[in-house]
Amino acid sequence: MLMGLVQVERREGVAVLTLNNPAERNTMTLEMVADITAAMDEIESDLNIGALVVTGAAPAFCAGANLGNLAEADGQSLTRIYEGFLRVARTPLPTIAAVNGAAVGAGMNLALCCDVRIAAERAKFDTRFLQIGLHPGGGHTWMFRNIAGPQATMAAVVFGEVLDGAEAARIGLVYKCVPDDELIAVAHSMARRAASAPRELAVLTKRTIQEMANVQSHEQAVAKELEPQVWTTKQPWFVERLAALQAKIKK
Repeated sequence: MLMGLVQVERREGVAVLTLNNPAERNTMTLEMVADITAAMDEIESDLNIGALVVTGAAPAFCAGANLGNLAEADGQSLTRIYEGFLRVARTPLPTIAAVNGAAVGAGMNLALCCDVRIAAERAKFDTRFLQIGLHPGGGHTWMFRNIAGPQATMAAVVFGEVLDGAEAARIGLVYKCVPDDELIAVAHSMARRAASAPRELAVLTKRTIQEMANVQSHEQAVAKELEPQVWTTKQPWFVERLAALQAKIKK
């Protein structure tokens, strides 16, 4: 399904959202932001969808904000552009960024906003903020630091290191790097495993993992997981899957 500047494909419980303006390298314009927002609203309303893959139409993943928009930017206009990736960050669904090419500035933020990043070998992660005389924005340094640590963040953001897929995997910015022609299949296969779980369970577990950032001890973590784990033992999907597993073991 084509929605303006994005395309959405649904298959096996997974939605693949593709930024689809390759002539402009999928830059994050206000029109692109509006289409991402509309697509996300529709994806989340489809209860058959349990996971999301975000990618870009070749050759780029997303080349960042439109330079013309940046030249006329103020706080209000910048926050409107941020919504293109923040809308993905807010989704309760498990998300994978399948980074197939250049992810620059705001485009890199889009990848950082996803729960997991898988990179093609040809991917390029380029923060580029300082190189164009612009301070990082959209939570870029916070996300980068939380994912890959302060040294990698300094190297990329301040010292201008541009990372290909293999190097991004080496520093922990992405989960793994795969051959270019295998990227979408690998991302979809991984997303399908998340989508095979009951949607409510996957959403709840994602939220728990996110909230663990504020937990200070193993004891607190045990307590935090106890209530949702007990709740899931009362759900019909658990009863059904447990019975199926027990029947398989008896064979």
